[in-house]
Amino acid sequence: MPSITRRRTLALAAASLAPALASPALAQGRFPDRPIRLVIPWPAGGSADAQLRSMGEIASRALGQPVVLENKPGAGGTLGPMTVAQQSRPDGYTLTQMHLSVLRRPWMMKTPLWDPVRDFTHIIGLTGWLFGTAVKADSRFATWQEMIAYARANPGKLTYSTSGIGTSNHLAMETLLELEKVEITHVPFRGSNEGVTAALAGQVDMVSDSSAWAPFVEAGSMRALSVWTAERAARFPTVPTLKELGYDMEVTSPYGVSGPKGMDEGVVRVLHDAFKAALFDPENERIRGQFDMPLVYRNTEDYRDFVARRVDYEKMMVKRLNLTLDG
Repeated sequence: MPSITRRRTLALAAASLAPALASPALAQGRFPDRPIRLVIPWPAGGSADAQLRSMGEIASRALGQPVVLENKPGAGGTLGPMTVAQQSRPDGYTLTQMHLSVLRRPWMMKTPLWDPVRDFTHIIGLTGWLFGTAVKADSRFATWQEMIAYARANPGKLTYSTSGIGTSNHLAMETLLELEKVEITHVPFRGSNEGVTAALAGQVDMVSDSSAWAPFVEAGSMRALSVWTAERAARFPTVPTLKELGYDMEVTSPYGVSGPKGMDEGVVRVLHDAFKAALFDPENERIRGQFDMPLVYRNTEDYRDFVARRVDYEKMMVKRLNLTLDG
């Protein structure tokens, strides 16, 4: 009997230690014990920047440490994530916005510089963008159909901006142009705000990007020709969706938060829970509503599954459209 009691005591002790052994960072009670850096791969001022900045401020209260945002644009929105993957310790203190260009861009290179599945620890899926095409208010085009008709009659004369080569909005526009058999010249920028500035200055004919153009449409200095959500945007009830224009397409490019590969799963749980609570906080809901950003929450397991499946899709699209960064 004493030996049975002793074995039971040891078993209970081992069971009580299991969570601590599985999550040493949490067992030591030190996560987080300093600020967390969240890299945003776009210039400041866009919709993702606003949504993540709000979410970081709210999550800071639960985490007990600041979530400090760092804007690191470049390489079509992949410079920041690539830097996090290659140069950061997997301790949970350096994270990045994870978006579809990060899943797509490696397959546009002869020698991929990162693997979107193996080189990151994916934590949570959050939301997406309101994409659309907009022109200056005094543009000759009142509708999408007028723009396409002009492009068909004048191959290569029109230009459109995006936030970079190989971004979701770039692929969507190239798909639309392929369907219409028209040629419009792509002018990539580092972020959607820069494209809007160029369109307002007359440097490009239109911007096809996330909703940095929306305030200017509301103010009357720009006109939206299409939105790419499943339903019409609440702020722009007269602007048709792609489906209404005859294309079986919906483009919202859902994004999330990830860190370097090898992160402790206990740390991942802490971050997931804090970011989830912030995502559903009324203040963050208000920010998302301000930019018509659809809620696309995925827990850690579901988000990792989504990333793996989406990488296969992105590989196929890159091959089908013959997209390359190698010249």
